[in-house]
This record gives sequence, C-alpha cells and structure tokens, in this order.
Amino acid sequence: QVLLVESGGGLVQPGGSLRLSCAASGSIFRIYAMGWYRQAPGKERELVATISSGGSTNYADSVKGRFTISRDNAKNTVTLQINSLKPEDTAVYYCNEEVMTSDYVNGDYWGKGTLVIVSS
Repeated sequence: QVLLVESGGGLVQPGGSLRLSCAASGSIFRIYAMGWYRQAPGKERELVATISSGGSTNYADSVKGRFTISRDNAKNTVTLQINSLKPEDTAVYYCNEEVMTSDYVNGDYWGKGTLVIVSS
C-alpha cells in the first residue's frame, strides 16, 4: 500500500507564508502526477496545483503567483510553498498522487490533509 502524509499546516496571519509538504511511503515503484487540493468549510474540494513527473506545473487561477509546487523524486515528496496568504485560503489541504506500486498496479492516493487557517 501507499501512504501519503501531509505536514506544515497551521495558523498564519494574512500576508504570511507556509510551506506544506507531503511524503509518500510504501510499496512505490513510480510516482506520476502529484498535486495539492483544498477544501474550505462548506465547499467542495478544489484543485490547487499539480506537477507532472516531468516537472510541468498547473495552478488554479486563484493561487497563481502566490503558490509554488515542487517535487523531489528521490525523496518521494511534493511541496507547496504558499505566500501572501488570504483568509479565503483557509482550508484543509490534501496531497494527491498517481502511483504505480511495486506490483505494477496504478492507483490514485490521498493524504488525510493538513489544516491551514489564515486569520488575524
């Protein structure tokens, strides 16, 4: 199985920054796309950013210029640097990865999320 564990969430003032990380472990042969999603209270989960195995990135319009996604293939980690935080960025942030396991089965995996609260 594959386990994704997010870290780095917390309470931050508007305009502040956080760095979210997601570490993957388990029976991993290869990780394809990696991404971050978020779900605000009372809202549906939405895409924040994705990064392909080749390093191509995609961002939601609401976070372009403020968020940066990166990956470390050697460590099976994906990071989301979030700057200029706004109250509307408050949400649970989830890591998502497309993984081929060591028995060559493809699957879509989610972490349990890390809470980001932007408030003064």
